[in-house]
Amino acid sequence: MKVLKFGGTSVGTVESLRNVKAIVEAIEPPVIVTVSALGGLTDNLIATARMAADGDEGYRERMEAISSRHFHVISEIVAEEKRPELISNVSKMLSDLKRNYDGVFLLRNLSTQTLDNIVSFGERLSSMIVAAMIENSSLHDSLKFIKTESWFSKNIADQKLTASLIENEFHGLEDRAIVPGFISTDKKTGRITNLGRGGSDFTAALIAAATGADSLEIWTDVDGFMTADPRIIGEATVVPHMTFIESMELCLYGAKVIYPPTIYPVFHKNIPIRILNTFNPTAPGTLITESVEQDDMPIKGISAIKGASLFSISGFKANEGKKIKSRAINSMARNGVTAFLVAQAEGECVFSFVVADAEKTTACTTLETEFAPELLARDNFRIMTEDNLAIMAIVGEKIKSNPRLGARIRNTLLRDGITVKAYSEGGSRTTISIVMPIDKTDRALRLTHGILF
Repeated sequence: MKVLKFGGTSVGTVESLRNVKAIVEAIEPPVIVTVSALGGLTDNLIATARMAADGDEGYRERMEAISSRHFHVISEIVAEEKRPELISNVSKMLSDLKRNYDGVFLLRNLSTQTLDNIVSFGERLSSMIVAAMIENSSLHDSLKFIKTESWFSKNIADQKLTASLIENEFHGLEDRAIVPGFISTDKKTGRITNLGRGGSDFTAALIAAATGADSLEIWTDVDGFMTADPRIIGEATVVPHMTFIESMELCLYGAKVIYPPTIYPVFHKNIPIRILNTFNPTAPGTLITESVEQDDMPIKGISAIKGASLFSISGFKANEGKKIKSRAINSMARNGVTAFLVAQAEGECVFSFVVADAEKTTACTTLETEFAPELLARDNFRIMTEDNLAIMAIVGEKIKSNPRLGARIRNTLLRDGITVKAYSEGGSRTTISIVMPIDKTDRALRLTHGILF
């Protein structure tokens, strides 16, 4: 059995939906298909909700446009005999969505819970349409079996409970199951939650892992993982194969092919992932498996996070280094902050790490709380930050076979006038990381890609 996931661009237009239909119907059941909301709809749902909360009556016009879009899609891709029942069900759901917007407008208030409920309509509507479009298919409500729990004000999947419910839901499946991605419910309260941006990928991965699928296919709008972002580097090429670790590293450092948490559930079950293009379905894509293959490219790609801050902690004694570092990283992890490129020069009583701009405020508050005693007691104990930076990663399982590669890249950047703010190649066996001014990122990516490929 295969599990397929189609993202927003894949279900964004009538033409792309026809491609989805052809792809899915070419696969013998059983198969499970996870779908996102129609392309761009999630952002539209959020923007419309905020208009209503601000008292802008224009939300009604946007609501009408949302309705018209769904009815147009139905008229174009759903068989005529199935339309009346589908239109009736979709109309009821759209009326429910409108009542949510009207309530927000009257109260001039948009709570997190209400927004989660509003956003859920995207996937609920698209999955109804796709289920009606696909032959020999059935609709399965992920709100019943994707369960979350609260963790530091975030909703995270309760994977053990979710796996059990998924097994029950799809036991004995014989047809093509259609599932709305992204959406979930709190395991205690039952209120609608979601798995965050990229959550449809994660939904598909949870289903693949729980059902022991033969493979997980992520259908998107690119031919697979590429050696770099083709919008920046036109010469970027598709990577035929990579390992789970390599794909996780590239996604962690900014490649937007897969939502990073997607990889973990299938990695632990050793279920292959294939990245494929809905608009070019005959392309082989990228296969992701556990082990390196003999003919693999030594370096799989480069990616970058634009918008990062460099934190440096100094003023501790040499014998305190490990403890200080551990406290810093663990305290941020407990608050959901990811630290990149943790580096400490040998013999120096200072260590540095990088966080994405979106997490800077949380990181500052966390560190100031964690090290409040030291900041009060020691004049020389400091937590310093530097902003307007980017972090670039060069990823490949065979990267250590070329011990001079890191120095060569760094020297090339320096010769071109690009300041290297921080550098690390010892923290990961697959990755070299370099921090630089944000305005030099594209230039650094082009120079580095030229060296590697």
